[in-house]
Amino acid sequence: MLKGTLDMMILRTLVGGDAHGHTIAKVIEHTSENLLEVEQGSLYPALHRLEDRKWVSSYWGASENNRKAKFYRLTAEGRKQLVRETSRWRQMTRAIGLVMGEEGGAQ
Repeated sequence: MLKGTLDMMILRTLVGGDAHGHTIAKVIEHTSENLLEVEQGSLYPALHRLEDRKWVSSYWGASENNRKAKFYRLTAEGRKQLVRETSRWRQMTRAIGLVMGEEGGAQ
């Protein structure tokens, strides 16, 4: 994965509402038609990094199977960062598309 894309996908996933780590990973995998697999060794350091940057906040709650789980919530600053990252991502995919010979770049 390109640097920063996991952070962006986590932020995007949390737009849909609060979620714990396992759910975030499953949503990314399902939404990508199982092309992207999110390993715990990447997911949790990313969640901690996003929390340190104040882009997400967390709290303890009960998961679907009534187990204690840490839930993550997108903050207002996280929403602003997602807008910035999405814009940057679109510019990058367009530029790569141009290099790869796609008319008008990737859309």
